Amino acid sequence: MDFFAAAVTLFLIMDPLGNMPVFISILKHLPPKRRRLILVRELCLALGVMLIFLFGGETVLHFLGLKQESVSIAGGIILFLIAIKMIFPSPGGVTGLAVGEEPFLVPMAIPLMAGPSILASLILMSNQAPNQLGLLTLALVGAWAVNAVILLFSEVLMKIMGERGLTAMERLMGMILVMIAVQMFLDGIARYLA
Repeated sequence: MDFFAAAVTLFLIMDPLGNMPVFISILKHLPPKRRRLILVRELCLALGVMLIFLFGGETVLHFLGLKQESVSIAGGIILFLIAIKMIFPSPGGVTGLAVGEEPFLVPMAIPLMAGPSILASLILMSNQAPNQLGLLTLALVGAWAVNAVILLFSEVLMKIMGERGLTAMERLMGMILVMIAVQMFLDGIARYLA
């Protein structure tokens, strides 16, 4: 597993540009200092959950009796669906929070940052390269750090890029993610048929 490929894949799955407007809308009623504290807390919680899945992924697979091929195919399907939503977003977006409620773990850390697609990808990566967990950890932390910087400066980026620029970037990321998802799916089928 190549560090750069793993880091880019994980970064694309985290989708900071897609999460940016949702995070801004969730936190807009809070004071700016409190917003930043909540965002840092949620980012750290998401990283913790992702690290648990990276290191515990193989154990989960063995416990559930799943083969690497099934995880690759399922991960490809999930990534494909996430990518399609990035390219063709649905209007609105349900956060599940009451007006004025401060988020804790849900929905910002889970499922927006550490959602099913990234957790499935981490399980798959740890299962495909169990002897490269150090490299995968660096890739995950690197992708998370870039994601964190983007989200911490989300209000500035929203002003610079504008809504159209943000939408264009998210759709471009979605197209790249579609290709990664199709490759994961095809790799799973090829391993199953071999």
